[in-house]
Amino acid sequence: MAYMLLAGQRVETPSFTEVRSPYNGQLIDTVPVADEKQIEQALAVADRMAGAMKKTITRDRADWLRRAAQLLRDRSEEFARTITQEEGKILAESRWEVVRAAETLDLSAEEARRLAGDAIPLESAPGGAGKIGWTMRVPCGVVVAITPFNFPLNLVAHKVGPALAGGNAVILKPASDTPLSGIKLAEILHEAGFPPESLQVITGSGSLIGSALCRDRRVRKISFTGSFPVGETICQTAGMKRVTMELGSNCPLVIMDDADMEAVSQAAVVSGFANAGQVCISTQRILIDHRMKDQFLDRLKTKVSALKVGDPLDAHTTMGPMVRESDAKRVCQWLDEAAAQGAKRLIGGDRDGAMVFPTVMADVSPAMTIAREELFGPAVAVMSFANIDEAIALANDSRYGLGAGIFTRDIGKAMRFLREVDSGNIHINAAPQYRADVMPYGGLKDSGMGKEGPAYAIREMTEEKMIVWHG
Repeated sequence: MAYMLLAGQRVETPSFTEVRSPYNGQLIDTVPVADEKQIEQALAVADRMAGAMKKTITRDRADWLRRAAQLLRDRSEEFARTITQEEGKILAESRWEVVRAAETLDLSAEEARRLAGDAIPLESAPGGAGKIGWTMRVPCGVVVAITPFNFPLNLVAHKVGPALAGGNAVILKPASDTPLSGIKLAEILHEAGFPPESLQVITGSGSLIGSALCRDRRVRKISFTGSFPVGETICQTAGMKRVTMELGSNCPLVIMDDADMEAVSQAAVVSGFANAGQVCISTQRILIDHRMKDQFLDRLKTKVSALKVGDPLDAHTTMGPMVRESDAKRVCQWLDEAAAQGAKRLIGGDRDGAMVFPTVMADVSPAMTIAREELFGPAVAVMSFANIDEAIALANDSRYGLGAGIFTRDIGKAMRFLREVDSGNIHINAAPQYRADVMPYGGLKDSGMGKEGPAYAIREMTEEKMIVWHG
């Protein structure tokens, strides 16, 4: 059995949940189910430890993070196989996630060293003569990190790394389907030098644990990645706390008539079907100039047909299963609904357990569920437009706004797109599924609030004090 990490101890419980392979249902491990007593223990320890973490110096925190990054690189294959076994993404994608997670920890270490305030020119203000002003960044105190299943290592690193870099005590609640990677990363951070009580990992029921942690007044900061309904509930529960919400999207990829069809069809396949479409910034809606539609669809269908679906541990597999069979059923229901409403299924749409075969839906209308909600599965919805005005209107016809991309050689159209499309991440001549760990990452509208990326997250995980020296 795996274990929770509470109060510096490995903790098991009589109650546990199973972690099974999404591909074949094989039992990978079991993890404890925390009760209310253990939740209170985690909070009490974090509250006490916040004071001790505040006294650690930034150089030490930076050194510990760098050491953890190297330990992660040293065990990269072990971590990659754990990700694939519990989440279902192919091994090549898991290996890349490990590379990125180590980079995220290194970036967090750099930001620990850079953490500083600003000089404030008080003498320029009325009555400011003789006064000196500056700001200081101080830890929030207790940070709760609630992470999703789809990147069970790197998204943990994106929350835990900046939180520890900023001098906070952290309670991690990893996704119930994929807790093993987060537990392993916490062990590495402890081994690298962080006090064992500075980072605790609690597992079990998301509704029980998440609710209890988020409403507790000892918690000052919550960072959550997941669905909009859960994020909205957390915000309602949290009250007067600092929150970062990354809540998903249904990202559009716009293809103008001057785009390179070979390049854009390849980009659509990679960005639409990586991790079986279970990426917040996956290409979900493809908006194509009507004059290029048939040419593009022929290329797209050929490339999607070449995807090899199967065992994610097999080096020849290019797409694995979804994380849960229930999600696979939902995706197929939405695809069937769209077909009944007039969309054309060009390829795919079948299901085998948690495996949904890569699907292309053409002639989709904006009113269909697959065009309005976050599908989070291996399918793309293709719609056509007549001009850039209609393309921008369709791209914005969503309550989400996390990522958007456009392929065009026309700088004027590109400039209109980046100015007028409501999205937190805009990509020119690339699909929306691109994220560098150094960049500010977050959405507009119902895609959330706040930014990830260590340089930006560390500012949200620390608070600002204003100091005035009266001469």
